[in-house]
Amino acid sequence: MATESDLNGLPIPLDIDMVADTAQRITDELHRVIVGKDELIETLFSCLLAEGHILVEGNPGLAKTTITKLFAHTLGCTFNRQQFTPDLLPGDITGSYVFDQKTSEFYVRKGGIFANIVMVDELNRATPRTQSALLEAMEERMVTIEGTTFPLEKPFMVLATQTTVNIEGTFPLPEVQLDRFYVKVTLDYPSTDEELQILNVKLREASAIAQVTDREAILRMIDIVRNVYVDEKVLEYIRDIVVSTRNHKDLVLPASPRASIALLGKSRARAAIRGRDYVIPDDVKAIAYEVLNHRLLISPESEIEGVTLEEVIAAILMEARPSR
Repeated sequence: MATESDLNGLPIPLDIDMVADTAQRITDELHRVIVGKDELIETLFSCLLAEGHILVEGNPGLAKTTITKLFAHTLGCTFNRQQFTPDLLPGDITGSYVFDQKTSEFYVRKGGIFANIVMVDELNRATPRTQSALLEAMEERMVTIEGTTFPLEKPFMVLATQTTVNIEGTFPLPEVQLDRFYVKVTLDYPSTDEELQILNVKLREASAIAQVTDREAILRMIDIVRNVYVDEKVLEYIRDIVVSTRNHKDLVLPASPRASIALLGKSRARAAIRGRDYVIPDDVKAIAYEVLNHRLLISPESEIEGVTLEEVIAAILMEARPSR
């Protein structure tokens, strides 16, 4: 059984049930208003516990903003939504010093990045300079405003969306910046049955979502996830998956060590959400695609031949079998 240590160095059991129960209560609460989207809800919670950030792609109207805002409410955390546009400046995200004419002094007006859950709509609409300001805050978890450093409050997670339609005038993120996101998720349209359920939910005018946990409990669960046990054979399995991308004939850009770290962190969170204090290879396999799909680049020759990322990742997972 995985354990953590108290102040005297004595081992204490992990309260895995706390994580699993909270995950279920968040899902149940969101399902009062949200139809389906189970995978996105789990990804939101698992990335929060693994201290990672999420990139979401999908057409307009798929409830990305609604889910994120309601998710933050169930956590009892602060939420901020930032709409990215070409004229947005880095200071709009990080903040700036403002002169107060009444006191004749400067004060700090903090930007939209100062929240526990930050949603960035249409990340690729902003200029590279503004994108960099966001990504720096994501990586460093602090903001520097005119020489003064301000740490971002924990927990901290960014969910960014990218527009996939009407891409004229956008500034696509280079691969080195995409790599900073733990996972990339693509949302599809609801099924026929789900579309009908959405209409019924709107007819009922469901009551407000309730808070099911709080910031201190979340910080406690983050510590629990950090102590979920990972066997050496599972670590070797993660290594083999990532190294296989570096030797694959269809790839010109393989996975970086950030991919290994993301596979480790998110597999730990997935195990805890399922009530286990240890990671199994199936945890790694289940999250591999969303961790790898934005980090790999297919060669032009293979792309012309019709090779897809789904096929490449599936082949890698077939070859990199866990040790027994």
